[in-house]
Amino acid sequence: MNATENTPPVRLLTPAELAVCIKVFRDARQWTQEQLAVIAGLNVRTVQRVEQGWPADADTCRALASAFDFLDIDALNKPFAIPPEDELKAAQEQFDLEHVAFAAIALTTGKQLAELAQTSTMDMSQLAFEMGREADKRFAALMEYFRNYRDCQDAYTEAQKREAADTMQANIDVLKTLGVSLRYAERKVLLKGSSDPDRPMPANVLYVIGFPLGKEPKLFATPTSVDIRL
Repeated sequence: MNATENTPPVRLLTPAELAVCIKVFRDARQWTQEQLAVIAGLNVRTVQRVEQGWPADADTCRALASAFDFLDIDALNKPFAIPPEDELKAAQEQFDLEHVAFAAIALTTGKQLAELAQTSTMDMSQLAFEMGREADKRFAALMEYFRNYRDCQDAYTEAQKREAADTMQANIDVLKTLGVSLRYAERKVLLKGSSDPDRPMPANVLYVIGFPLGKEPKLFATPTSVDIRL
């Protein structure tokens, strides 16, 4: 057997592999995600997304490499030797254990969102990338309107329901012009209350995630245990 047969393959990290690396580096320094975000000059949501296995752009990788004092701040953007398969498998199994994956379904109309209000009891929503203040504000406005509609839809007339769908459509259209493409998934969960933890309450969680237009994934992952907004 020659030396080249023992040389690990060289390639770019996948998002899941990068997630494991960043968490290992952060844990080794005993930093919180918030501390890493401050040191790297990133939004804490960006750090959370990277550690959840979502794709990170080159600038984000440079900021993280700089935070960890890499001599080459482009190290995470370059191919390098990949650990043995058993180590990668163990890391992937750990990631899979801590996350659940969903099909990313296109959300393109206000009518869709209005219909989802009928089946969801709570939601989690966020942009999966840094898109600027206007996109953040518009996305927040859309989801706030959605929550208000979901909570009060029984009091709406049919005409008011159509108007609500049109309002949500207008926000979705603006987000598209800002380069944001929406995807959603639904998840059935059992919630344990503090008053009666032995009798969990069934609930349907709606995830609404904004991705860069034209770069939408087929799947997205989220931590198995999450804080859910009622």
